[in-house]
Amino acid sequence: MAERAMVYEPDSILRKKADPVSDFGDEFQQLVDDMFETMYANKGCGLAAPQIGIGLQVSVIDLGEEPANPFVIVNPEIIERTGIHNMEAGCLSVPGAFAAVERSATVRVKAQDRFGKPFEIGGDGLLAECLQHEIDHLNGVLFIDHLQPVKKQMVQNKSRKFRRKNKLG
Repeated sequence: MAERAMVYEPDSILRKKADPVSDFGDEFQQLVDDMFETMYANKGCGLAAPQIGIGLQVSVIDLGEEPANPFVIVNPEIIERTGIHNMEAGCLSVPGAFAAVERSATVRVKAQDRFGKPFEIGGDGLLAECLQHEIDHLNGVLFIDHLQPVKKQMVQNKSRKFRRKNKLG
């Protein structure tokens, strides 16, 4: 496993729809392992491949709950949404800034696991937020795109200052 370099907003790869995964071989397995290592090193609970410069539809998620249950979603699609919920959101690609984002309160997602086996997962609260956030990344959408223009600009400015102060990309 190896930690990969993070990509930060406004890098253009974060705005492109990622390509579906069709090869689940050794190279892909290494990518997934590297993504987990990168996510943990950056103290995140989710990481999408575009955030490390890879345009593939894969995200890793670990909500830090006991017992540990890290998982991978490949080629995910939201198949059911209910309710509306506001939750504070942040992003490893927009570090140092947070804002309340309105999303569906519960979601159901169909995806493939890291080996290509189809599965479904659903949830509410932090799990629903994380699933929607990661799937947005795979579609070229950042959490700041859900904000009003003035709030979006404030969050972007705060993140830029944070990155300069901490010497990040």
